[in-house]
Amino acid sequence: MKNMIWSPDTALKAYLHTVQSCGNFKESGVPELLSAMAAGWNSTLIVESWTHGDPLATSVALSLAARYTHGRHVCLVPDERSRSEYVKSVQRAGVSAKTEVMVGEAEEIMATLTGVDFLVVDCKRRDFVRVLRFAKLSHKGAVLVRKNAYQSSLSGFRWLGALAKGTRVVRSVFLPVGKGLDVAHVEINGGVACSRSCPSRWIKFVDQKSGEEHVFRG
Repeated sequence: MKNMIWSPDTALKAYLHTVQSCGNFKESGVPELLSAMAAGWNSTLIVESWTHGDPLATSVALSLAARYTHGRHVCLVPDERSRSEYVKSVQRAGVSAKTEVMVGEAEEIMATLTGVDFLVVDCKRRDFVRVLRFAKLSHKGAVLVRKNAYQSSLSGFRWLGALAKGTRVVRSVFLPVGKGLDVAHVEINGGVACSRSCPSRWIKFVDQKSGEEHVFRG
């Protein structure tokens, strides 16, 4: 069974493209890092949750990553108000985003998306745990990311308690980028996101605004 393979060249291209495209947004390095991660892992089904009032930069970044992997970028929104604002925000920003916007409840939408291999949820959304739990992850495994993770850190969030039965967390890391990024590599139903025999890769990320350097193992 094919494992997820890290492609540093693709990650760098997506990162640089995102730096150019998201320079006017204020989201402290988060979009660039997520774009590089999604592209670097050759993600073919990238899913995120978005709601009224959220910044747009991460969504633009993930859309750019999908271009480099020739994959799909799907944005989940809770209602028509959010969908309308999202579309208008993309148009105002003047970016060309080939994003599928889907409206509805987490369970309902995630049931239609099979093979998710990169998923970003926002901890400010009340339903972020349900999005994680009902995700139909790829047989290759997946990378799951929680944005604004500091917000839920005091509530005692645990990956294993949030994921569907049969999902195993291979490794996870908490990054002090933006308002906290909690990243997990998982495998499901015997599929492999990365086994213990897979070589580890050290990934370096420099926050362009603060100058801080973050290094984590992929």
